[in-house]
Amino acid sequence: MPAPERIPPGSLTPVELVDLLAKGELTVRGQVREASNAVLLCSVAYEGQEADCVYKPVAGERPLWDFPDGTLAQREVAAYEVSEATGWGLVPPTVLRDGPYGQGMVQLWIDGDPAASLLALVDGEEAGEGWKAVGLAQVGEDRTALLVHADDVRLRRLAVLDAVINNGDRKGGHLLPAPDGRLYAIDHGVTFNVDDKLRTLLWGWAGEPLPAEALGVLARLDASLAPGGSLAVRLAELLTPAEVTAVRSRVAALRSSGRHPEPSGEWPAIPWPPV
Repeated sequence: MPAPERIPPGSLTPVELVDLLAKGELTVRGQVREASNAVLLCSVAYEGQEADCVYKPVAGERPLWDFPDGTLAQREVAAYEVSEATGWGLVPPTVLRDGPYGQGMVQLWIDGDPAASLLALVDGEEAGEGWKAVGLAQVGEDRTALLVHADDVRLRRLAVLDAVINNGDRKGGHLLPAPDGRLYAIDHGVTFNVDDKLRTLLWGWAGEPLPAEALGVLARLDASLAPGGSLAVRLAELLTPAEVTAVRSRVAALRSSGRHPEPSGEWPAIPWPPV
């Protein structure tokens, strides 16, 4: 039998990539040791094609006080489903399936340079042209610097997605600019809580009017999240009824305000560590 052909991610459609991830044979190649939960680097092969991927088994999830045990993998898949519904394709193809260590999340591996040219620390109190200010950061015993992110349409779309899925951990290391110019976002286990948990480095647009593009996307999400809608049906397989209702409420609130959300003041606004 000939060896599988390793395929570049852009050579298959999202549907074909999901099929490969869901049906292919998983082979564990290594482990990301610094991750808080079990993260295994794998290859997946199916019908003569092969790709690199990440496998996060439910059995390797660390319990969290504010999320039900054993639900992080489902939340990662739910984030992918919402990303696909927006049409922005910000989350790599992700599936829930059995693997060598039981059920888990399997996601296409993305070769990207984490946060390349998207985040910076600058002296002074102004972000400068092409950048948006997040806030002051302590960078030494007696020195602070202004944390900024790029005024980039890809990041702005991601800020909207994070508001919809209630992302509690948008760090710089979760941003993967790919060589083809696309931006991918990873690590969506702490999402979809019914309480406001939004923690992110992308506060630069807080309080600003949402772009027309984002309002159009939110309108489509609203329709798809209606009872019986395609996204509502899919999310019901991954989240609790209360969590699905909370997604609808967040989309409705964004459409009603027409603005990017601001920190609530009831929850730390910026994740720690920020990378």
